[in-house]
Amino acid sequence: MPRCNSLEEVREFFSNDRFATENGAVIEDYKKGYARCSLKVTDRHRNALGALMGGVSFMLVDFAVAVASNWDEPNTVSLSSNITFCGTLKGETVTAEARCIKEGRSTTLYSVNVTDDAGTLIAYATINGFKKS
Repeated sequence: MPRCNSLEEVREFFSNDRFATENGAVIEDYKKGYARCSLKVTDRHRNALGALMGGVSFMLVDFAVAVASNWDEPNTVSLSSNITFCGTLKGETVTAEARCIKEGRSTTLYSVNVTDDAGTLIAYATINGFKKS
């Protein structure tokens, strides 16, 4: 896969990440070591109590890191992940912003904030990635 050169090409490449895209995840922005992805929350994203399902936040975290680490050189996979749920959804849209903290020869470290459109911090995550050869 050649390097994607536009938002449209990045979206087209990651349209094959069907779990994320079929659940409403949208790539908003990307650059080296960074991605912002969002999702409009619907009833299908809520748990039995009516709150945002934790898996939705984690899916959006994983998707944002996948975009940030693979849009130009698709070979990084998750090695380990940690997520802390920080707040309750107050808005209608959730956004995950992934930032590369460290990129080594074979591993990476990303931090990800998940917020809603009301400014609430929903979750914070770190993901270690492994660069396959």
